[in-house]
Amino acid sequence: MHAVETVLLVLLLGALTGIVARYMRAIPLPLIQIALGALIAWPQAGLHIAFDPELFLLLFIPPLLFADGWRIPKREFFALAKPILRLALGLVLFTVLGLGYLIHWMIPEIPLTVAFALAAVVSPTDAVAVSAITRNLGMPEKTMTILEGESLLNDASGLVALKFAVVTTLTGLFSWTEVAKEFTWMAVGGLGVGALIGWGFSYARGSITRRLGDVAATQMVLLLVLLPFAAYIVGEKIGVSGILAAVAAGIATNFADLERSSYISERMQTAGTWSMVEASFNGAIFLLLGLQLPSIIGVPLHRAGHDWWILVAYVAAISFGLLLLRWIWLTLGVHGSLQRAHSQGKLAERPSHLLNLATTLAGIRGAVTLAGALSVPMLLNNGQPFPARDMLVFLATGTILFTLLTGSIGLPIILRYLPPHEESPTLREERQAREQACMAAMSRLTLGEEELQQRDPAWIAMRQEVNGHLAQEYRNRIQMLDDGSGAALSLEAQREAPEVVRQRKLRYVMEIETRIECIHAERDFYYAERQAHRINDESLRSLVSELDMQEIAMRKRLVVARRATGLPGGDTAGRH
Repeated sequence: MHAVETVLLVLLLGALTGIVARYMRAIPLPLIQIALGALIAWPQAGLHIAFDPELFLLLFIPPLLFADGWRIPKREFFALAKPILRLALGLVLFTVLGLGYLIHWMIPEIPLTVAFALAAVVSPTDAVAVSAITRNLGMPEKTMTILEGESLLNDASGLVALKFAVVTTLTGLFSWTEVAKEFTWMAVGGLGVGALIGWGFSYARGSITRRLGDVAATQMVLLLVLLPFAAYIVGEKIGVSGILAAVAAGIATNFADLERSSYISERMQTAGTWSMVEASFNGAIFLLLGLQLPSIIGVPLHRAGHDWWILVAYVAAISFGLLLLRWIWLTLGVHGSLQRAHSQGKLAERPSHLLNLATTLAGIRGAVTLAGALSVPMLLNNGQPFPARDMLVFLATGTILFTLLTGSIGLPIILRYLPPHEESPTLREERQAREQACMAAMSRLTLGEEELQQRDPAWIAMRQEVNGHLAQEYRNRIQMLDDGSGAALSLEAQREAPEVVRQRKLRYVMEIETRIECIHAERDFYYAERQAHRINDESLRSLVSELDMQEIAMRKRLVVARRATGLPGGDTAGRH
């Protein structure tokens, strides 16, 4: 099948499975997509796609990790930096050493260096898989932040470990000093390159939009979508982690967005575009994984002398060992820092053995693991086949499926027994921010001395009437945008004297303009709260999105009202 046809088919199936998943809520969407991909590829005449790991990492991983880095709550991410780094760095090293020796002891035909390579492949959790499985299961918010932060950062440590395990297999040489230097260069360099590219793009975007406003919103969104690819390619070209570069670019861009509160069109287009990109690319990743299953599973069964049940037992043993090592590290290496974070108010949920178990099962492997396994070279330097490569790919793929299944089945059961919280910190912060934003909007309704002196009495009386009406709405905490707000003209009003009708129309225009001013006051307050770290990024996006939609509707009303009243701006108002 032609490459273009393949891409279109994969995207089509991804959309269709997303619809099917709405009717099969008991089964996670990734499992449906993997099963469908395997079903399509299983027959001899089925769809077979050559999997290029480098192309896969370039096309699918950067935008998804960029989106996760852009979306993750930065306040919680930096507040929980210690447990995140212990999982992203310490747990990977602990897993590579512990699981590597276990694999070599259990399957002696796999050399120790290849066993370390397999352990490195399965050591990093996958940000896409973790989000897809755990996001809607009721995982505590701060624990979810830790899991997302871990999966964003541990790809670099896992891929560095894989690289040196493969190099040691090829050359027989190994140096801890070289490992430390390489990892430092890849991690720090990747984060630095990504942050630099993100800030550079944000500075250029700010310079352009300060002159053009939201006129160039579509072009800015297109450039933003291309930004993670640029960060990844530049990072890989100079020898640092392209994955971390994409993550850092997303984080840097999010920080710059805090200064762009007034660009409504760009913000709404960005949100819609990234939702589509994430949905389509997530589906494509899991479908491609399923499409590889028949060929991956079939090779060891034909080439190795093992029965199928022995291979399944190997997968189960490696997966259980992987989860056991994760649980041990969480209990001994991370539990203490989580306890301190809880006592300092950074972690709402109290660490417990049940929460550790849930966090253990949430360590799901995904597309990065498959890409890493398939990136292992076919031949050694002397032309001989790479030892046990087929077995390595098979076991890595089996581990992906095992962790997906255990996470999908076990997490809902465990989370059901976690003690519920009366109100999550995020919801409490949102509620308080809404109340304070109403107060900020009400303060905007007060007329200043300059306006009282410059305006005529009729305008002041009309404005005070409007202000009183709106202030009452805020006091009652009624939604900003209502159906008619009591200002629409009735049939009786249309029979009144022309001057009375005109005054009603002018009052209506004034009320809409005042409402827009109040919306600006609320939005400015929310951005100030985020910059002061009193709400997080997720709350900011939710609250500002509501105001953006209200302002767009109000500006459309304003165009119609000005046109009906004969005031200037009836054709241009609303182009923000």
